[in-house]
Amino acid sequence: MFFLKDLPSQQMVDAYAAPCGADPARITGALVMMRRASLLIRRLDSYFAAHGLSQLRFLVLIVIDREPERQSLTPNDIAQRIDISKPVLSRTLQGLEQDCLITLAASRTDGRSKEVFLTAEGRQRLHDLLPGYFGILSEETAGPAPD
Repeated sequence: MFFLKDLPSQQMVDAYAAPCGADPARITGALVMMRRASLLIRRLDSYFAAHGLSQLRFLVLIVIDREPERQSLTPNDIAQRIDISKPVLSRTLQGLEQDCLITLAASRTDGRSKEVFLTAEGRQRLHDLLPGYFGILSEETAGPAPD
């Protein structure tokens, strides 16, 4: 996460970019983009926390739900789609299962593997959150950069 509240002055960017052969305008653009992304992530963190989730837990739910041709995913499938470690995913899945948002069942094709399913409550929670989530994304991309 990018925590700079005040971006470097253009004079500072120019002074550091020139010796590196970098385009100062591109550097400034990247810094502004990183700042906006940081603010967006913080806003999303607050939104999910107010609804008893984290971004990671939300992402697990949405990754399972976004593939209408499949009703479940394996933990490996989820880890690859979200790009998180298996231990972090295991803890996240345990929490989601305790909260009755997912169920874990033995795979029908591989007895050594598990399948992760959304529960009706998990699907409802996801669908309740999506309008606010998309609203935040829409607001953040519609207007000028926040201060």
